Amino acid sequence: MSPFKGQTGLRRILNATGYSLDGLRAAFTGEAAFRQLVLLNVVLIPLALVIDVSRGERAMMVAVCLLALIVELLNSAVEAAIDRISLDLHPLSKNAKDMGSAAQFVSLSLIGCVWLIILLG
Repeated sequence: MSPFKGQTGLRRILNATGYSLDGLRAAFTGEAAFRQLVLLNVVLIPLALVIDVSRGERAMMVAVCLLALIVELLNSAVEAAIDRISLDLHPLSKNAKDMGSAAQFVSLSLIGCVWLIILLG
């Protein structure tokens, strides 16, 4: 068992919630891409709620928007970890950051595809 895992039960859940809120705050204040995605979600999610589509389609439209936020959080975490290790240019560091960026590109492409398929279908 890890010495860093000291809490159990409700205390662990409360601590984890605090850490999650800290992470969201750090992403929002420190990552322009995250703020841009939040703005995109502020526009698209309400739009998905008023467009005349089925509940399943609406759920998919909202889910892909939230997925892009998740991917951006993970991408930002990878970038922070790489930068913490070293700011030196290294091919493996570049690959890791580029792959995180590619994941975000795929998630944004997924938003476009899902929305187009539903709206034009």
